[in-house]
Amino acid sequence: MIAVLFASLAPAVALLTYFYLNDRYKQEPLRLVFRLFLFGVIICFPVMIIQHGLRTEISAQPLFMSYITAGLLEEFFKWFILYFFAYHLTEFDEPYDGIVYAVSVSLGFAALENFLYLFTEGLSIAFIRALIPVSGHALFGVIMGYYMGTAKFLATKKNMRTYLLYSLMVPVLLHGTYDYIIYRSHMYWFWTIVPFMIWLWWFALKHVKRANQNSKILLSRQKYKHTLEKEQIFVQIESD
Repeated sequence: MIAVLFASLAPAVALLTYFYLNDRYKQEPLRLVFRLFLFGVIICFPVMIIQHGLRTEISAQPLFMSYITAGLLEEFFKWFILYFFAYHLTEFDEPYDGIVYAVSVSLGFAALENFLYLFTEGLSIAFIRALIPVSGHALFGVIMGYYMGTAKFLATKKNMRTYLLYSLMVPVLLHGTYDYIIYRSHMYWFWTIVPFMIWLWWFALKHVKRANQNSKILLSRQKYKHTLEKEQIFVQIESD
């Protein structure tokens, strides 16, 4: 049991640490990161119950299972937690923070899901699950967090809702495509999913870099504004 628990948590903790440390300017409080990780663990239970109901009562077709039962359902629950429990936090104060919080939720979900798989299937699949499904959840979280951070800090009032929609729908499409490749590839799934995962890592890391650049720009603007305000106060004191 201890070996299964460690094998389940290790890849999630490693990936979360990686994306957390990639925040180059202002790292988030660990208590909030841990809290959102736990939220991700908690939502895994209702998601799996609903998935079972959809699979048995509505459809087990690959397209439905991939884009609705897996993609839409899982990413919506993550998005819901991110929007209602992180988006309005005062600590969410730069674009990259969205990635940290979204990855925390995603990897909390992935950790419990991974534990259940390893508990039933055994440790022989631990490496493959760490390499593909767990990292997949993290990368979907990166994209979700990127658009959530963009919506909060860089979007205008007119397109803020558009970016919030992107923060849900882009991960849904990516997650659904990931699952559909696995469903349709059968015994050759490993050789078809690997190119997709390589592209997904490239795509996610591109957004990590862009989010850090956006954070740098925002923090520079805030620093410049703060400097101007201090100068104005100083001038006003001198004139008085």
